[in-house]
Amino acid sequence: MGGLKPPSKNALWALFFLCAGIELILQAADYGLIGHTRLRQLFVEYGGFWPGLWGNWRPNFTMQPWSMFITYGFLHAGMGHFVVNMITLWSIGSLVLQRVRTGRFLLIYGLSIIGGAVGFTLLVPDFRPMVGASGALFGLIGSVLAWRYVDLFTENQTLWPVAQAVGGLVLLNLVMWWAMSGQLAWQTHLGGFVVGWITALLVDPRPQPLDDIDPSS
Repeated sequence: MGGLKPPSKNALWALFFLCAGIELILQAADYGLIGHTRLRQLFVEYGGFWPGLWGNWRPNFTMQPWSMFITYGFLHAGMGHFVVNMITLWSIGSLVLQRVRTGRFLLIYGLSIIGGAVGFTLLVPDFRPMVGASGALFGLIGSVLAWRYVDLFTENQTLWPVAQAVGGLVLLNLVMWWAMSGQLAWQTHLGGFVVGWITALLVDPRPQPLDDIDPSS
């Protein structure tokens, strides 16, 4: 694969700078440097995901029950949340871009954001708001594992590595759910993962020879 042109990471940079720009503005507001200290709360009120808006809650604007399926994925609860998600975006996103390049990467990312919101809507037991890119990120993880499954299955290799990875994700979510006293939006992770897996197989169902996988990635 040494002669192939490396995939463009423009999509990763664009997503990073969009999320970073929003978070830096909100951080500045949190510390009273610009605007009002309630700016983050205001962003969450207008851009976070609120399950109650699919009940009898009154939206802040007409399109909010629909726009929140996307906007929540570009907001974060703070700098720590942002940093962890951006590290994950870069590491997993790079693997996806090696397989399908920019257009299909963005399709997987966008549909996984929506899938995460749908999972949260269907499974969350209360009406707390939700923000963060993790629905999309778990969608990227789902896509990588879907392709790994296809590659292994096609070459009659053991599927144990995929099972291990899925088990590790379940364990990670259980530990984080416990550490966060039940406030982890695992429903978003599950929804994003499922949609990412399915979308990956739709946009690129062809198996890739295992010898073509770069071990350094």
